[in-house]
Amino acid sequence: MTENSSFSLRNPAGEGRVLGHPAGLFVLFFTEMWERFSFYGMRVLLIQFLTASVLGANPGWGWSAEQAGALYGTYAMLLYITPIFGGVIGDKYIGSRASVILGAAIMTLGHAAMAFDSPLMFFIGLACLVIGTGFFKPNMPAILGEMYKQLPEKKDGAYTIFYMGVNAGAFFGMMLCGYIAETSGWHWGFGLAGIFMLLGTIQFWLAGPLLGRLGLLDKSQKNKETPQNNLEAGEVKYNKFSTGDVVLMIIVGIVGLIYAFNDPLSKNNVLDVFAFMDTAAFRGQNIAIVIALLMFLFLIVSRARRYTKVVRDRMYGVILLGFFLIFFFMSFEQGATSLVLVARDYVNRELSGNSLLIFNIINTLLTIVPLVIISWVLIKLAIVTWKKIAWSNVILFICFILIWGAGIWMLYKEFTAETSAIKVSWFSTLNSFFIIALASSVSKIWESKYNPTAAMKYGYGLLLVAIGYLLIAFGSFGASDGVKISMVFLVLTYLFHTLGELFISPVGLSYVSKLVPARMLAFMFGMWYLAIAIAQKLAAILGGQVEAIQQEYSLSHFFFLFTIIPAVAGLLVMALNPLIKRLMHGIK
Repeated sequence: MTENSSFSLRNPAGEGRVLGHPAGLFVLFFTEMWERFSFYGMRVLLIQFLTASVLGANPGWGWSAEQAGALYGTYAMLLYITPIFGGVIGDKYIGSRASVILGAAIMTLGHAAMAFDSPLMFFIGLACLVIGTGFFKPNMPAILGEMYKQLPEKKDGAYTIFYMGVNAGAFFGMMLCGYIAETSGWHWGFGLAGIFMLLGTIQFWLAGPLLGRLGLLDKSQKNKETPQNNLEAGEVKYNKFSTGDVVLMIIVGIVGLIYAFNDPLSKNNVLDVFAFMDTAAFRGQNIAIVIALLMFLFLIVSRARRYTKVVRDRMYGVILLGFFLIFFFMSFEQGATSLVLVARDYVNRELSGNSLLIFNIINTLLTIVPLVIISWVLIKLAIVTWKKIAWSNVILFICFILIWGAGIWMLYKEFTAETSAIKVSWFSTLNSFFIIALASSVSKIWESKYNPTAAMKYGYGLLLVAIGYLLIAFGSFGASDGVKISMVFLVLTYLFHTLGELFISPVGLSYVSKLVPARMLAFMFGMWYLAIAIAQKLAAILGGQVEAIQQEYSLSHFFFLFTIIPAVAGLLVMALNPLIKRLMHGIK
C-alpha cells in the first residue's frame, strides 16, 4: 500500500474540503455541537428544577440552595473524573470512535430518563450522563488530533473551529432548552436535550464511511509502539508505581467517591457515612476529604521527587498551576449554581414597551445570525459529502429544521407578548456568546510580543473574575425580594468572567503537555482533571450558601466573598511568577 493510499484511509483530508479543512472536521463539529447542546441544555435547568417550588405553574422539587448545590456539585465533580477512565478504555480497548458512540448513546438514555416526571428516573438519568460523558469527552478530541497528525499546519485552525462548535451547542442548548423548560415544564426541556443527543449520535455513526479508519482501534500499531527514549537519565527507572503509591491511590479514590455521594445524601437527611467523625467545629465528611486530599498531595510530591531536578521542578510548576486552577473554577463555576438563583430571584428581568422591543430585536439577532452561519456550513458540508454520507447529512438537516422551528417559535412568542420576563437561562448563554465574540481577539495576544507567562495569564484571569464579582456586589447593595438588581450588572459579570476564562482555560492542559515527561503524562492529566473536579464541588458547596449568606448578611456580602477569593489568588500567583518561571526551566 502506498503512503498516499494509507493517508486517505487514516485521514479524511483526501475526501473533500470544507472551508479549507477536511470534511470530517465538520462531522466532529456537529457531533460535538449537539452533545454540548444537550449537556448544557440540561445543566442550565438542574439547579432551577431542584429549587423550584413544589407548587405553582411549573413545580420543581422545592430543595434549598444548599441541598441542590450538594447534588449538583457531586454531579459536576464526577463529570471530570469519569473521562480519566473513559480515555483509557477508548485508547486501549475499544477505540475512540466506539467510545464516542457508546458515550453518546448512554447520554441519550440519560436525557430520555430525565424526561419522565419520576425521582428514580431522574437519578438514573444523571448517572447515565456521568457515565456517557466519561466515554465521550476525552475521545472526541482524540479523533480530532488523529485527523490532523499529517496536517499540523492546520491544527490550530481546526481546534478553533471545533471550539466554536462547542460554544454554539452550549449557546443554543441553554437558550432553547431553558426557554421550553421555563415556559412549558422542566421535563420538556430535559426531553428536548435528549432529542438532539439522539440525532447527533445517529449522524456521527452514519458518517463512518467519511472518517475511514479514524478513531478505530489498531492493535497492530499499538504493539509496534516502543517506549520513548528521549527522557532524562533516571526517569524510566523510577517511574513505576510502588505498592505504597497504589495503596494511597485506592484509599484516596474510595474516600473521595464516598464523600461525593455522602454530601448530598447527608444534606437531604438520608445518610451520613462520616457522622462518627463529627466534631463541634467540623463535619466528619469535611475532615475525611481534607485528609484524603493531603494524602493525594503527598503522593504527587513523592512521585515528582523520584525524577531528576529539571523534570521534578517542572512537575512542581504544574502542581502550583493546578492549585490556582481550583480557585479560578471555584469562582467561575458559580454560573451554574448561585448566579442562576440570583438571576431568578434577585435580578429585575421584567420588560415592557420599548425595552421589550429592543431586547427582542437583540435576541432575534443572537438567535438567527448564528443559525444562518452554521446552516451555511451544513450546506457546504452536504455538497462535498452527499455521495459518501447522504443519510448522515439527512439527519443533520432534520436537526436544523427542528432547531430553526424551536428558535422561530420562541421568538414569535416573545414578540407577541405585551410584557415579558427575560428567562433565567438566557443569562447563562452570555458566556458562550462572549467566547464566540472575543476568543479570536484574545488569542492574538498569545501570538504577539505581549504574550504573558503562564503565571501572569492565571493572575490576569483570576483578577478579571474578581472584577466581575465586584461589579455585581456593588449592583446588589440593598437587593432583596422587593428590590431587584439591574440586569446590566449580571451581563457585565458574565463578560468579565468570560475574559478570565479565555486567559486561563485554553492554557492549562497545554502547559501540562509541555512540562510533564511522557511516561507521567496520563497521571498528571488525571491530576489536572481532578483539580477541576475538586473546584466544581467547592463551587457548588459555596454557591449553595447564597441563601444563607443573603438572609444573615446580604447578597453583596456573598459577592464580595467571591471578589476577595480570586483577587487574592490572582495576586499571589503573579507574585510567584519568578519562581514558576524558574521551575519551568525555559519552557514557554
